[in-house]
Amino acid sequence: MPISLNSVRQFDAVIFDLLTALLDSWTLWNRIAGSEEAGMRWRREYLVLTYEAGAYRPYEDIVREAAENTDISARTANSLLNSWTALTLWPEAEGVLDELRKRVPVGIATNSSNRLAEIAVRVAGGRFAAIATAESTGFYKPRPEPYRQAIERLGLPPERILFVAGSAADIPGASSVGMPVYWHNRMDLPPVDDVSPRYTERSLSPLLALV
Repeated sequence: MPISLNSVRQFDAVIFDLLTALLDSWTLWNRIAGSEEAGMRWRREYLVLTYEAGAYRPYEDIVREAAENTDISARTANSLLNSWTALTLWPEAEGVLDELRKRVPVGIATNSSNRLAEIAVRVAGGRFAAIATAESTGFYKPRPEPYRQAIERLGLPPERILFVAGSAADIPGASSVGMPVYWHNRMDLPPVDDVSPRYTERSLSPLLALV
């Protein structure tokens, strides 16, 4: 729901999805794929494969498999994986993160390998109180393990942690472990399942009215 004065409340921490909510991974995928249409097709297949994977298998293999399934070459897939340092934050993200870090602990829960997560975290400023990856937990979101690991590392009750989702499947995933969800739906993605986020916005800036 849109944020209004009546819905403002305080949270004790924020956990971000890394590659969609905080970073603009869409632009990199589209550029490497050669077009927005090819990039979106490839990226959506990758999202399906990670959500269906459950138990962790190498993230890089899933990226390559998604490429193969959408007629993207193996060379192009490897080019994407080798270009992870070219990821960028959404335009307002740096300022929002700087302000949030003054107020509360900020964490990450990501469907990524440890190696690629380390690169992406550096792009995002590198100062996070908790980081959980699919590889470190042994499972891909929306399984509960990555969310729970981030929650445990923050040492706070889930209902006091606001989860910032980028992809639609993070909404039922984070909700299932008790976290309220802010959906940063910048790409105007359709929802999945019948679980609604507490907030839906196309920018990260309204977070500062909540935390």
